[in-house]
Amino acid sequence: MATFTKHTVPDCPYVTTQKVLSGKWSIIILHLLEEKAVRFNELHRQIGGISQATLTKQLRQLEEDGLITRKVYAQVPPKVEYELSGLGQEFISVLDQISIFGKKYIEFVKEKEI
Repeated sequence: MATFTKHTVPDCPYVTTQKVLSGKWSIIILHLLEEKAVRFNELHRQIGGISQATLTKQLRQLEEDGLITRKVYAQVPPKVEYELSGLGQEFISVLDQISIFGKKYIEFVKEKEI
């Protein structure tokens, strides 16, 4: 995962993006936050197969990298929501292209197996 400073960020945009999205669940988390703010337990249920510790780590990293924001409400029981930041919103078009490619690749693999 990333967390760059102006002194450590690579000059290559592909390397930078790859490092920011290197977490196994990063793209899935960003996709789930595309349309609305989501609470931790809801994310955990929707993803499936991810431990709470790993989800916490991925969310912290995405927040540190500026792609999501964490909003804590002053209430009991505590309520915390995650949503895409402005920078994260810019990534939606990339997610759309990833989805298009993924669908094409699924079809490619299915046709290949016949």
